[in-house]
Amino acid sequence: MDNAADLPVVAPELLDRFAAIVGEAHALRDVADLAPHLVENRGLYKGSSPLLLKPGSTEEVAAILKLASETGTPIVPQTGNTGLVGGQTPRTGGQDIIVSLERMNKIRDVDPVANVLVAEGGAILADVQAAAEKVERLFPLSLGSEGSCRIGGNLSTNAGGTAVLAYGNMRQLCLGLEVVLPTGEIWNGLRRLKKDNTGYDLRDLFIGAEGTLGIITGAVLKLFPKPVGHQVALAGLASPYDALHLFEKASTLCGTALTGFELMPRIGIEFTTRHIDGVRDPLEGPHAWYALIDISTSDSAETASVMVQSLLEQGVEAGLVEDAVIASSVAQQKALWHMRESMSDAQKPEGGSIKHDVSVPVSKIPAFMAEAEKAVLAAMPGARICAFGHLGDGNIHYNISQPVGADKQAFLDRWREINAIVHGIVLDSGGSISAEHGIGQLKRDELAHIRSPIEMELMYRIKAAFDPAGIMNPGKVINVPGTSA
Repeated sequence: MDNAADLPVVAPELLDRFAAIVGEAHALRDVADLAPHLVENRGLYKGSSPLLLKPGSTEEVAAILKLASETGTPIVPQTGNTGLVGGQTPRTGGQDIIVSLERMNKIRDVDPVANVLVAEGGAILADVQAAAEKVERLFPLSLGSEGSCRIGGNLSTNAGGTAVLAYGNMRQLCLGLEVVLPTGEIWNGLRRLKKDNTGYDLRDLFIGAEGTLGIITGAVLKLFPKPVGHQVALAGLASPYDALHLFEKASTLCGTALTGFELMPRIGIEFTTRHIDGVRDPLEGPHAWYALIDISTSDSAETASVMVQSLLEQGVEAGLVEDAVIASSVAQQKALWHMRESMSDAQKPEGGSIKHDVSVPVSKIPAFMAEAEKAVLAAMPGARICAFGHLGDGNIHYNISQPVGADKQAFLDRWREINAIVHGIVLDSGGSISAEHGIGQLKRDELAHIRSPIEMELMYRIKAAFDPAGIMNPGKVINVPGTSA
C-alpha cells in the first residue's frame, strides 16, 4: 500500500502526546519545515506527514514507538534522507509520523586498540570517518553522500560504496547494534566481539531491513589500520571484457591491496566533464571504457606505486590497456575519484534517467552489459546507456539517459518497462535487482514476484513477530498480506 489515506486521521491530541516526548522545539508541524523530509532524493516519491519528531536519546525513541504501537500510529524512520528507493519517504495521506535521528549524532567511543568505534544512529558518515582518522584508523565505507548520510540509514540499507571489494559492506563493518523495537523495548546488542556464537544473530535481521523491524539507535563499527601507501590510476580500455581481464590480473598481483576497481563508460566521462565543475578528461584521447584502480598498502607508498605500475605494464603487454595515467599527488587521486563519484549527478542535466542498482557475478558482467544494451536499444532506440560501477564486487549502476530531444516525462513513464527488461537479464545471469540501494517502495512489488513463496512467507513471519501492530515503515520492502504494513 503506497498511501495512508484510508487510515484514521491522527488526532491533534495524539500528536500533542508524541510531541511532548521530545519537546515542542523538536517536533515539526509547519508545512515549510516538513517539506524537505517528504521528498525522496531523486523526486520519485513525495509523501505527507502531520509531524516530524527529533528524539535526543534512545529512551525518547522507545517512548515514541511504545505510544505508536499502543495507538496504531505508523512511523517512518529517517536519518539523512539520501536513500534512492523511497524507503525513508512517508506515504501520501498524511498519517505517517516521521522519526528523525539527526539529533542523535554522537560518537560515543573510539577504541583504536580494539579497532572499534561506537556511534549513534544519526551520526554522519563523514564524522565517523573523521573520528577514525584522528586515532590513525580507517572506517572504509565511502559514498558520494557521505557528508549527509547517517550511520543508521547506512546500516538499514546495508550500504556498500566503493570499498566493498576490500572491506565488505555495512553488514561486514558492524559488530553490534542498539535497536528500539516497535513495541518500545530496547535491545542493547552493542557487543564488540568478533567471535560470539550464542544463538541467532539478531544483528543481521536489522541490517538491511530498512526500518521495518525497528530503529537502529547505535552501532559498534569496525575500524582498520590506516593504509600507509595509496595509489590511484585510470586506464583506457576497449571493452568490459578487457576490464574483466585486467581485474583478474589486478587481483592476482595485488591481493588484498586492491581496494577499488571501478568500470566507467566513455559517455559517463563526457557527462562529468560537461557538467561537473573542475572535472577534466584525464587521458589524451577518448576510449570506449575506463577502469579506475585503487591500491592501498600497509607498508609504504613505494609498494603501492610499484604495484600499480606493474599492473599497467602487464595490461599494456596483454593488449588490454590502451592508455593510462597514474595520480602523482593526493589531489590528483581525489580528482579521479571525484569524476567517478560525480557520474550520477552528471546525468541530471541530460534529462530523464532510468536507473538500476544491480549485481551480477563478476565473470558475467561483460556478457550482461552486451545483452542489456542490445535489449534496451531495441526497446528504446537512441537511449544513452551510462552503465558504471563496482566491477570488483559485481555491482553495476545500469543507468539510461533519455534520447537527445526526447520528452522527459514520456521517457520516465517507461521506467517499469525498461526495469523489467534489465532486471530480467540480471536474474537470468544469477544476479540481484538490488545491490546496495535497498528495496524501499521502488522495488517492493517486484521483490514479491522474484523471491520464492517460502522466502516471502519467512519475511512475513519475521515482520509479524517484531512488529505485531504493523507500525514500522509500512509499505516498504514487503506488504504483509491483509495488513497496511
